[in-house]
Parts: sequence; structure tokens; C-alpha cells
Amino acid sequence: AGILLFVGFVILLFFGIRILIIAFRKSFLWGLGCLLVPFVDLIFVALHWNETRSPFLKCLLGLPFLIAGLWLMEASST
Repeated sequence: AGILLFVGFVILLFFGIRILIIAFRKSFLWGLGCLLVPFVDLIFVALHWNETRSPFLKCLLGLPFLIAGLWLMEASST
């Protein structure tokens, strides 16, 4: 369970940073907004879908790992 959580976290972190780099390349304010304001990154991804499609979809690949890891941790604690 811990390994699945770790893998999912690393995937989300890596591709989240890739999206943040793209935002800072667009403008400093976009990057700052994505870093500090909740949900601005989702707005940025929607507005700049052509550039952010690949890292965003790859970022979503980390979610099943996190969900499976959390599910296994819950199942093992009962």
C-alpha cells in the first residue's frame, strides 16, 4: 500500500511541476497564481489545453495508484 501511495504521489508531483513550469513560461503571474491560489491551475490547464494536455493527462495516471494505496491501507487496518 505504501509503495502504491509513493508511486502515485511521485507521478502527481512530477507532472504537477511540469504544468507549473509551463505556467511560469507563459507569464510570471500565471505561475504565481498556479502556485499560490487554489484551482487557478485547473483554469490555466483549461485555457492552455494544447500545451498542458499531455502533462495533465499523465498527472491523472497517478490517481489510481493513490486510490488503490489508500484502499489497501484501509482494508489492512480493519
